[in-house]
Amino acid sequence: MNTTPQLEPQTAAGKVLWHFTMSLDGFVAGPNHEMDWMAGFSGKPGLEQEYTATTGAVLGGRDGWDAFPGARPYGGGDAWQGSVFVLTHHPEDAAPDADVTFLNCDVAEAVRIALEAAGGKNIEIHSASIGAQLIERGLIDELDLHIVPILLGDGIRLFDKPGCAPVRLDRVHDGAPNEELSVRFRPAARRGGGPQEGGAPC
Repeated sequence: MNTTPQLEPQTAAGKVLWHFTMSLDGFVAGPNHEMDWMAGFSGKPGLEQEYTATTGAVLGGRDGWDAFPGARPYGGGDAWQGSVFVLTHHPEDAAPDADVTFLNCDVAEAVRIALEAAGGKNIEIHSASIGAQLIERGLIDELDLHIVPILLGDGIRLFDKPGCAPVRLDRVHDGAPNEELSVRFRPAARRGGGPQEGGAPC
């Protein structure tokens, strides 16, 4: 009998989603926005299509755009059709892209613009710093996190606000909203006896 709490499928309801794949130790990108650590993990079948169908717009930040200029900032790839916004204080010197709108405004106004463009579908926040600002203002409807079994030890954290009061969350599933999440892992075998993933020893 499966007693694992189950998530309901994502729905297109004009929500503001803070959506990331995250390492077990809380990083959403490696140093310098490195993303190659995400390779080699399997996800729930149909999950990518679920978000592709329910997402109408993406709002990202300048640091991520500068790290991957011109890249489609959404896992749905060519199958996804929606509006992409990048929030920046200096849109005039951003690498231009015909499919991206650069915004220089308050973060709440950026969300309003993105929601209008989403046409009733959800918007996804693809920026740790923007997401943290929206959490503080009460403008995030859901955090959608796909936690992969890897420890990065360094990089960009999902929520990096030293001195901030704890932000309590309710889990969205078929159990108690404050139920803890228990996971169990063991270290994967090292290949050839050397450091894993080609990095330096811990």
